[in-house]
Amino acid sequence: RQNASTSVIVNVLDENDNSPMFMRESYFFEMEENPVPRGVVGTVTAVDKDSGRNGQLSYFLFIAKDDDDVHFEIDSLTGDLFLSKELDYETASHFLLQVIIKDYNNNPPQNNTVFLSIDVEDQNDHSPYFQDDFIVIGIEENVPVGTLVYTFNAKDGDGSFLNSKIQYSLEMSNMGENPFLIHPSYGTLTTAFPLDREITPFLILTVSAADQAINLTDRRLDSLAAKIVILDINDNSPSFTSSPLSYVMEDVEVGFLAHRIIAKDPDEGRNGQVTYHILSGNENKAFVLDKITGLLSTARLLDREIQERYSLTVMALDDGSPALSATQVLTIIVLDVNDETPIFLKQLYETAVHENQDPGEFVIKVEAVDRDAGLNSLLRYEILPGAGYEKFKMNSDSGELVTTASLDRETQEVFSIKGNCEISMSACKMGSENGSTAQLYLTVLDENDHNPLFAKTQYQISVREDLEEGSAILDLFASDKDDGLNGEVAYSLVDDTFGAFAIDSVTGSIVTTKALDRETKSQYIFRAVASDCSTHLPRSTTVSVVVHIDDVNDNDPLFLQNPIRAFVPAETPVNETIATVRAEDMDLGSNGAVVFGLM
Repeated sequence: RQNASTSVIVNVLDENDNSPMFMRESYFFEMEENPVPRGVVGTVTAVDKDSGRNGQLSYFLFIAKDDDDVHFEIDSLTGDLFLSKELDYETASHFLLQVIIKDYNNNPPQNNTVFLSIDVEDQNDHSPYFQDDFIVIGIEENVPVGTLVYTFNAKDGDGSFLNSKIQYSLEMSNMGENPFLIHPSYGTLTTAFPLDREITPFLILTVSAADQAINLTDRRLDSLAAKIVILDINDNSPSFTSSPLSYVMEDVEVGFLAHRIIAKDPDEGRNGQVTYHILSGNENKAFVLDKITGLLSTARLLDREIQERYSLTVMALDDGSPALSATQVLTIIVLDVNDETPIFLKQLYETAVHENQDPGEFVIKVEAVDRDAGLNSLLRYEILPGAGYEKFKMNSDSGELVTTASLDRETQEVFSIKGNCEISMSACKMGSENGSTAQLYLTVLDENDHNPLFAKTQYQISVREDLEEGSAILDLFASDKDDGLNGEVAYSLVDDTFGAFAIDSVTGSIVTTKALDRETKSQYIFRAVASDCSTHLPRSTTVSVVVHIDDVNDNDPLFLQNPIRAFVPAETPVNETIATVRAEDMDLGSNGAVVFGLM
């Protein structure tokens, strides 16, 4: 069998029987916001199995009639998608476009559609921002640590997480420890330490909000100033700043400003408004206190000699609720003025001093008091001129009185009979003629400096011998210028009187103690003693006493012979002596002359 072959070229004419087909079922593009306009976003690709014009494609974007915000265009021939206007992620972060593809042959028309999804990638083109540039926040000073003060809320227009994620930070404009903390994520401002308005009344904080863009150089921030005003609560008591001691002269007039009381309260407003009150120590209403100004004035005349100091308990009270207070003891010293007259402790002084003492003998110390104080109370003493004042000297400072001469109690020219000396004294203030006087009665005490003196240097007396026993024959008298026992005289006899005489020790009378007999003893000589009665070293004087015994006819004559015998012769003549008779009489004189006679 024979065969032959040849090549036959059959051209099949195309019929527009295939629809265009996109290479993908959908398209997805990502692009950064704010790209350069007219830049190619991406290319949509489709194929048409037909050939020729039947396979030529045209690309179109489906755009609604009322959509004026068209951001994209498509090249109808190439399918390249172009950006026609700027993108803003914050305005539209996603676009969903419908691309229509048609071939050129409209008989019959063949087309197809595909959805194009475009995500706009966020760029960090927005800074965080606060609603205000400056805010004022008030917080009470007694809030506990951890108290929420404020929540800052900054916004960021960026859309992606990190570009719009805000982190907060805090700075304090002034030096010192920041008592606040801010949460970096939540922006909550809380107290980190106790607050004290009296130490820090306010703070200026700079609060910053920064986004967290990945690239540190791209990060943006905003800040605001926050003035934190620490609101006062009444947590401070008033504190006195004025001195607790004040001085005022006693002669000031009523209404004189004695002191200004000042108390400070670091709280503010009514919490720091202080009023003043006297709690105690002003019972006699000597002072009045202005409760607003704290001015303390005298309400009555002062007298240091009655009360030299006042202790006022004053209170400073604030106007808070509840009110707080403080107290202070204010001591007011009343200063002396020379307004008092010296006064002797006694108006009459009585004392005694022994005579015969050397000059300079202490007599007495007088004392006057002056209720004034300090130099105003210094006194000087002096003796005023008067009888006998020259015998004394007064110490002008101490008031001690001493003698300037030896005193003699028995000297009548200087002292009275009673031995009293009246001295006028005065006490005067230093530098002042203001003074007072007192009287001193000085008794000069006796010293036993005199012997008793008899009236005569010798006593002679004659007495009859027939005196009865106990008869007074002589009164002795001795005087003693001394006083008291020193001048009281006692009498005694010191020689033997043979029991014939005795003396009365008090009166000095000498009496007979037995019958006298001249014929036995015709004369007595003895001494009488006058002694003073001093208990210490008594003094005495003696005097001679002569007592003559005068005769009385108390004795009969006595014959010397009895009987007498005589022998007379018968032849004895007349007148012749026949015997001599003898007789004696012991009496004296005529009492003893014997006359004879015959009975």
